Amino acid sequence: MTLHELTTQTLDFVREHEAWAAPIVLVLAFGESLAFLSLLLPATAILLGVGVLIGKSGIAFWPIWSAAAVGAILGDWLSYWIGLKLEHRVAHMWPLSKHPDLLPRGHRLFERWGAAGVFAGRFFGPLRASVPLVAGICEMPAFTFQLVNVASGIAWATGILAPGAFGLRWLEGWMAA
Repeated sequence: MTLHELTTQTLDFVREHEAWAAPIVLVLAFGESLAFLSLLLPATAILLGVGVLIGKSGIAFWPIWSAAAVGAILGDWLSYWIGLKLEHRVAHMWPLSKHPDLLPRGHRLFERWGAAGVFAGRFFGPLRASVPLVAGICEMPAFTFQLVNVASGIAWATGILAPGAFGLRWLEGWMAA
């Protein structure tokens, strides 16, 4: 199955079964933020599509946004915890072993920027899940990590859903005027 087919099928399902939108978005955001799984799950395209679907169909924004934020926060928290517990051994685990550049890149970002790097890492594809892993490996204080994790999870959920949800409505209103 191609990325396009997976995206289309998921969006069609969400359109037909709106009650499942929030749980699906939670799982996608969790998988997109979890080390290991984020490399296999093409959730960004689907989540952007859900934002557009919200704008087109009138699905309630806030429950979907909350699900995206919670999923992202939980995925990063678990990645951080895995880093704390497994330390550098995670580099030899699949699928990270197939992407040997991710952890060093995440480590450079974390070492240079600290908590700000954890926040920024949320917005950069494969680094999204590797930076929290590195923060755990480097034993970043849990309280500091969680503050940054929650703030970046909220910002990320807004950034991935709001452009489609509200941008489309704004554009339609602007074009009608």
